[in-house]
Amino acid sequence: MKILPDYEHMEYRDVYTCLLHRYRHILGLWQPDIGPYGGLLNVVVDGFFIIGWMYLPPHDPHVDDPMRFKPLFRVHLMERTSATVECMYGHKGPHSGHIQIVKKDEFSTKCNQTDHHRMSGGRQEEFRTWLREEWGRTLEDIFHEHMQELILMKFIYTSQYDNCLTYRRIYLPPSSPDDLIKPGLFKGTYGSHGLEIIMLSFHGKKAKGTKITGDPNIPAGQQTVEIDLLHPIQLPDIENQHNFNELSRIILEVQEQVRREQQQEEEEGAGCSRQSATPQAEQPAQEGDAGAEETADRAGAAAQGSEPASQPFVLPLGVVSRNKDYPRTCRMCFYGTGLIAGHGFTSPERTPGAFILFDDDRFGFIWLELKSFSLYSRIKVAFQNAEAPSREAFEEMLKNIQSLAT
Repeated sequence: MKILPDYEHMEYRDVYTCLLHRYRHILGLWQPDIGPYGGLLNVVVDGFFIIGWMYLPPHDPHVDDPMRFKPLFRVHLMERTSATVECMYGHKGPHSGHIQIVKKDEFSTKCNQTDHHRMSGGRQEEFRTWLREEWGRTLEDIFHEHMQELILMKFIYTSQYDNCLTYRRIYLPPSSPDDLIKPGLFKGTYGSHGLEIIMLSFHGKKAKGTKITGDPNIPAGQQTVEIDLLHPIQLPDIENQHNFNELSRIILEVQEQVRREQQQEEEEGAGCSRQSATPQAEQPAQEGDAGAEETADRAGAAAQGSEPASQPFVLPLGVVSRNKDYPRTCRMCFYGTGLIAGHGFTSPERTPGAFILFDDDRFGFIWLELKSFSLYSRIKVAFQNAEAPSREAFEEMLKNIQSLAT
């Protein structure tokens, strides 16, 4: 018979010294190094335990459903002098594991009894079980052949790790009163790849969506979308929103305007480097200034609590959406670019699109070249120990996870 630890007679000093102090550096949010797939791990204190919970998106395409989570490991005091690490992976209960703290913002886990991960029915039973958990369905329910290939590829790739993983710390994005909406983590639809987790952050005139989980085309750590907050888009009236060519014309016109402005900035920058520093006369307003002022006014109104008037929204005919239950009104739209690439992150390129802000917790992105629509919904979990110590530390973290993905 297994003897449980006598927590009632343990002193808090023992708990602090052997558990909380020793493992304090692993509390917070982490991204596992699982090739292009990534992930989201939350390590928390729960009574006399420290538990690592892997957070998973809801089943595709139910983007508004709550997150799912499962334990990967736990640490607790079986006796007063030392902590015990247990692997929680698999379906046979907790078993022996190991945690190594490599450095302050990196640690690794190892399972010492990987036979506990195996099932009596072999790999086929393991795959069927994984498929039900990951996708909420059987392979026979998935008729798209390419999607079947992607799912099988992910199972083969991820299962080889056997919960022996390296984790790198990630921070929640810092917020500012001027932000369009509160930054944070969102779950979004990505076609045949299913639902993925991204981090929305604001950087002055830009907003960025960085993948926390990814796929073989665009791996975790890459910047999936970038929103240009100085270039709002005026959608056509509801009767013309069904026309894809009309939306395409509007987006491409803004893309050309952005290209001209960037070229002008480069030319002015080159001209300044050839001239001595002399006072310049005030320049007349440029074509894009009115749009920038309008954006600033509307964003400021949103930040102060007076929401801008909503407008009807409908996807153009021919644009594919995994989730048909998207909002039919939106607050505002902006020009943006989305990252696309071939399998294995080959030939990546940023392509034009439209960022659609629905409300404080939902937004969408229309991928013009793919004729595809992604819907994103906020992850409403109060993560602890996840705040960045400074904006500089957050920016450095973004660079690090992107460089690892590349």
